[in-house]
Amino acid sequence: MPAESTQSDGKSFEQLRHECLLKGVLFEDPDFPANGSSLFFSQSVPVQIEWKRPREICKNPKFILDGADRTDICQGQLGDCWLLAAIASLTMKKEALARVVPPDQDFDNRYAGIFHFQFWNHNRWLDVVVDDRLPTVRNQLIMLHSASQNEFWSALLEKAYAKMHGSYESLKGGSTMEAMEDFTGGVGEMYETKAAPSNLFTIMKKALDRGSMMGCSIDITSSAESEAKTSTGLVKGHAYSITGLEEVNVRGQKVQLIRIRNPWGEVEWNGAWSDNSREWNYIDTAEKTRILQSSAEDGEFWMEFEDFRRNYDKVEICNMTPDSLTDDTKQQWEVTVFEGNWIRGSTAGGCRNYIDTFWTNPQFKLALEDTDDDDDVCSVVIALMQKNRRKLRKEGLDMETIGFAVYEAPDGEDHVGKDFFRYNASKARSRTYINLREVAERFTLPPGKYLVVPTTFQPHHEADFLIRVFSEKKAEALEMGSKVDADLPDPPMPSPPEEETAEEKGLRRLFDQLAGEVRKIKCNGLSLSTCHSIINLMDVDNTGKIEFQEFKVFWERMKKWLMLFLSFDTDRSGTMSSYELRSALKAAGMQLNNQLLQLMGLRYANESHEIDFDGYLNCIVRLENMFRVFQAMDRSNRGRVRMNIMQFLMLSMNI
Repeated sequence: MPAESTQSDGKSFEQLRHECLLKGVLFEDPDFPANGSSLFFSQSVPVQIEWKRPREICKNPKFILDGADRTDICQGQLGDCWLLAAIASLTMKKEALARVVPPDQDFDNRYAGIFHFQFWNHNRWLDVVVDDRLPTVRNQLIMLHSASQNEFWSALLEKAYAKMHGSYESLKGGSTMEAMEDFTGGVGEMYETKAAPSNLFTIMKKALDRGSMMGCSIDITSSAESEAKTSTGLVKGHAYSITGLEEVNVRGQKVQLIRIRNPWGEVEWNGAWSDNSREWNYIDTAEKTRILQSSAEDGEFWMEFEDFRRNYDKVEICNMTPDSLTDDTKQQWEVTVFEGNWIRGSTAGGCRNYIDTFWTNPQFKLALEDTDDDDDVCSVVIALMQKNRRKLRKEGLDMETIGFAVYEAPDGEDHVGKDFFRYNASKARSRTYINLREVAERFTLPPGKYLVVPTTFQPHHEADFLIRVFSEKKAEALEMGSKVDADLPDPPMPSPPEEETAEEKGLRRLFDQLAGEVRKIKCNGLSLSTCHSIINLMDVDNTGKIEFQEFKVFWERMKKWLMLFLSFDTDRSGTMSSYELRSALKAAGMQLNNQLLQLMGLRYANESHEIDFDGYLNCIVRLENMFRVFQAMDRSNRGRVRMNIMQFLMLSMNI
């Protein structure tokens, strides 16, 4: 997947560098200027900061000096140690590093004060360009920097990442997994080893076979324990990487082993299965040679998996998408991605606690047909991510509290209604609702069709989201409620005057009272827009007036529309909830998708998410009018209307 340029002028890194070289100038980024707005959004710059290029800081700057290494990186004044840990892990996966930090740049060949980095952002790879002006105090870098005074790749990487999120301040606070996902496009999972599922070894082995990045750590109870060495040679509060899993035969028993790497290099586990321990003498010589030949490097060691679970507290897995893997990866995940929105008044239904609106949340159907290779169930990782929340901090918006539920999907439904959720329990769900960027869970489900419902905890909270489904075997998936259609009955044929019933004669007298001299209806209590819509719908002979026969048809339909409105005006307040608009339109013979419903809600609902009768009638009459026009156009063109019904409705209703 190629990376997209993010510059406001649309120019690529190569174009911008070429222009600077032709003009003999150094690049100055207009999209991320060297001033306080790029540093902070909630405070003024606390000290005198100078923005300097590397050549102004030292004599012989290098982009990367003797290879990018995790020991190079030092934290600056910003509270983004989570980013530093992720960058350190990235240096251990050279293929991923080469994508995030393209090697075609340095301070010697074709230097023009411009650098670029690539990050995954909501299912797209972005190419982020920055100039090399960095914030300094007394000629020292104040943000993330290298231990070597003349190496600058990590400082420039942090600047590009800050630019993508709007400012350096936007990077305060986060999780290592968040940045790892942005560096790889992967989906993160976290396990507490003491409470992990019994098949954790199998989960981790499959993850390794799929090229996943894995790490582990030992919790600390106080800052004094940070980087403290245990008697068994392990370090607390320290990030380890997991590099191998094996199952060996020891005296007729299967023993599970795990290989772990300490980035420091020297400090290693000294218990069972450590280097030169006696346990290695109990396995076949050829197997011992095969296993140990790839772990001769200092800092890498084996231990029994049960010892691992007893000593370590957390395991983090970053599952990689196929486009982030090399061709020699043993297996790959199948990935399905959906994007959506929670819009107040239409699709921001909140969690299951709010049953009256929960059903209006976006719904996605997932068909799991093929079971795992070694089991009769289907393994899936479902991840719900809220989009752009760091960038929105400067507008006072922070992370929403999000989660999701999984239901067994009924057959034949385009969008599942309230009663289904009232009487059916979920088959799986996220462990908790939490205000993190992403909530991800692994499930093993029997083959079947499932409904995934992503929500915010509270209703009426707006956000954009991304759902990713990683499955061992290909899974069919589609968004529910995407159908746009209408099943509108033909209007009844008029009765000749001599055959009118008593009710019709009474209706004619009413019509004579309401109609003016030119036989135009006078509508009291309705807006002018609604009256125009009614006339446009009912004036089938195109006279600009409603005649009695047209009025009679309108009257019958008006009674139906009124009864529908009253059935949804449950508290008799004269309004109906905008969340019920889907049901009201469906009862009237019309079906809209989520996007159109969101737009209708925004147009016709008030701040309390209510629609009064005038708005309801205006909406329903205009929609029916447009559906009939489209159907007539389609018939006259023998089904060859070039735009689809959704495009036509949006164009015709000016939305």
